[in-house]
Amino acid sequence: MDEADRSSEDQGRAGALRPDVRPPQPSGLLDLLGVAAVLLDAEGRVVLWSPQAEELFGYTSQEALGQYAAQLLVHAEQWDWVIKKFAEVMESGKSWGGTFPIRCKDGATRLVELRNMRLLDDRGDFYALGLGTDSPRLRQVERDLALSTRLVSQSPIGIAILDTDLTYVTVNPALERIHGMSQEEHLGRPYRAVMSAAEFEESEEVEAAMRQVLRTGVPLVDRSPIVGRTRAGPEQHAWSISVYRLEDTRGQVLGVTELVVDVTDRYRSAREATETRRRLALIADGAARIGTTLEADQTAWELADVFVPEFADVAAVDVLDSVLDEHRPATADGPALFRALAVKAAYPTDAVTAADQPGRITSYDPDRLATRCVRTGRPILVPHTDGRDLSHIARDEHAALLLARAGVHSYLAVPLTARGSTLGFLGLTRARDPRPFDEDDLAIAAELASRAAVCIDNARAHQHMRNAAETLQRSLLPHTPPDLPGLQVASRYRPAQAAYEIGGDWYDVLPLSDDRTALVVGDVMGSGIEAAAAMGRLRTATTAFAGLNLGPAQVLEQLDSITAGLDQYIATCVYAVYDPHRRECRIANAGHLPPVLVPQGAQPRLLDLPTGAPLGVGGVPFETTTLAFGVGDQLVLYTDGLVETREHSIDERLDSLLHLLGAPASPLEETCDRLLAELRHPDDHDDVALLITCARPFAQRGRQAS
Repeated sequence: MDEADRSSEDQGRAGALRPDVRPPQPSGLLDLLGVAAVLLDAEGRVVLWSPQAEELFGYTSQEALGQYAAQLLVHAEQWDWVIKKFAEVMESGKSWGGTFPIRCKDGATRLVELRNMRLLDDRGDFYALGLGTDSPRLRQVERDLALSTRLVSQSPIGIAILDTDLTYVTVNPALERIHGMSQEEHLGRPYRAVMSAAEFEESEEVEAAMRQVLRTGVPLVDRSPIVGRTRAGPEQHAWSISVYRLEDTRGQVLGVTELVVDVTDRYRSAREATETRRRLALIADGAARIGTTLEADQTAWELADVFVPEFADVAAVDVLDSVLDEHRPATADGPALFRALAVKAAYPTDAVTAADQPGRITSYDPDRLATRCVRTGRPILVPHTDGRDLSHIARDEHAALLLARAGVHSYLAVPLTARGSTLGFLGLTRARDPRPFDEDDLAIAAELASRAAVCIDNARAHQHMRNAAETLQRSLLPHTPPDLPGLQVASRYRPAQAAYEIGGDWYDVLPLSDDRTALVVGDVMGSGIEAAAAMGRLRTATTAFAGLNLGPAQVLEQLDSITAGLDQYIATCVYAVYDPHRRECRIANAGHLPPVLVPQGAQPRLLDLPTGAPLGVGGVPFETTTLAFGVGDQLVLYTDGLVETREHSIDERLDSLLHLLGAPASPLEETCDRLLAELRHPDDHDDVALLITCARPFAQRGRQAS
């Protein structure tokens, strides 16, 4: 040993004796095996007896010392063999080892794994040292060790053992393959250093978890997924990691073992399942949110709302102008005219400025992707856009620059196709969202765009029908005569809002003989052109029967017979005749809401009339009620669209009507407007007919009131 080695050894010994240096802890393996030591002299007598021997064989040192070992520990039939083997060891100096049956103090026989060797002391005397341990226990330890070694070396799970400083002590072949590093490259290196060579996204968290396991002993089980790349290859993988604290038989902490399982397939399947659930949820959400009204603009906004922000950063819905303007024919070549219906962005971005704003009509050249999309009826997917792509996406070069500045990197255009016709397109872009659009995204967008297209087409068809029905209905409504004897009249008709069908409400003011005036308000149940046409027939019949000088109840009886002939239609009606000479009003009701009488200087009240059955029921008689109607008195006739709502009871609404009519007197025209403004909701789904009359002074022109 040279001087440097001796110096180093001396320093090590000195360090081991220093009180501030913790000596290495002994292994507990020998304690687990319980190795007994027995020393025999040259004659075969026991001269040393260890505590482990006392535990293994049952004899105390006082009982064993000085005894011949063969007589003490060996059955008589094996003495000769033992004495011979003892002589061979003592003469040749060759050690002997094997399993031998030992007779214990209690008379039982125990198989003991023995190692016998000759010893020489400083005086030249020979001794025999016997070391022994329980053979079954030793075999169990051997099996456990063999099993552990084989499991570790052949396991498909990556296994590493790290010491208390988290430095690699050993790794198995599976972990070598996972990390792309040999065992030699692992050994002696800290966990953090090895992980820095790999691209684990959460290695610092795992290291912190390992230290937590070292401190507490609570294992970390199936921490997943840990996603990243290693030197084994460029593909991204996912791993599940478990960490357990290692302790010896005395409880001394030796370090941790790390188990690494490749769960890439499971991770990808889970991501795919999550993505599938997200897409199905998007489709379900779209099915519930798209098409809640029969308004094309509203449907477009609903479509855009579904996609932003979960699916795209910006969504734009444009239709061909010819779809909404039937007077503007579509062209098969040249530029295409689009009308923007909706644009929505997940955040403020120049991409919104680049898109066409709602209501704007823009011409797109034939080489633009939007034009190609609607003319071919096929979607266009651009997973990764470049400058040339943006030029074909935008309406002009300035818009293309805005898209580039916004960072748009992926684009999707889907045609809005319904009943074999392409109405427009849905444009989707991604900028902050790093994912490129793919075929699965295209399938989802196509599904929801198809649903929206049908709704837009329905809205377009409905609007055409609504316009026709409203035109028909307005043409059937009367023009109030400018001068009625002793009577002032104001009237209003309000169609249902655009999202609903036109109904069959009507009113009429009919001059009769002897200065009388017939006042009519009715409602054909149903909607659309058919209801408007049925209303026209009833109005014509009412005019004819009124001219026959029939009483109100008789007129309703005739109308009832006519309505019974109109398949699937019934109607309600109030028919009143005002006679200025008698200052009275005769009224009959066919299932209609009660009129309101507003006597001059008194509170308004609902007229308590026999309700009667609706027209078309048949076989139910009607009754005429006569009431005084003096100068200044008002009679209010209306249809249910004025007072009925889904949120309030009819009694509440009738009370509101009476309250409004109880306000200080005002011109009839103002009263009509106030009632509509206060009672009718902007989204009401029913049309309204309103007729208000007021008796005024009437010159008798020589005729005496009868």
